[in-house]
Amino acid sequence: MDANKRKSLEAAGWRFGDAADFLEMSEEERQLLEARISIAVAIRREREARGMTQKELGALLNTSQPRVAKIERAAADVSLDQLLRALTALGGELIIPSPKKRAKAGPAKGKKGSRVVLEVVASS
Repeated sequence: MDANKRKSLEAAGWRFGDAADFLEMSEEERQLLEARISIAVAIRREREARGMTQKELGALLNTSQPRVAKIERAAADVSLDQLLRALTALGGELIIPSPKKRAKAGPAKGKKGSRVVLEVVASS
């Protein structure tokens, strides 16, 4: 959409945002969704890089091809545990900084509490 059209629509009271805005998701819900999607994308990329079909990955995970399809799109009925099992079965890693590194970093500026950065790493 061009900038002028967007400006005129906003002036008329229209609001723009993403699906999370539309669903009025909290910051915590947004972060969880982003983590789930990142893991699911890594699973699909790794499976494809290995030349595996969803059926072959299903056999490796002792589940069905339709379940693998749901895992790869981070469907709501797929648990975080299932996503992580699929990722690690393909040789991927989820890296969580050690407690010592987190303690040195301290809380993020302007925020209270601790912060953990997760990094999804594919094996290839």
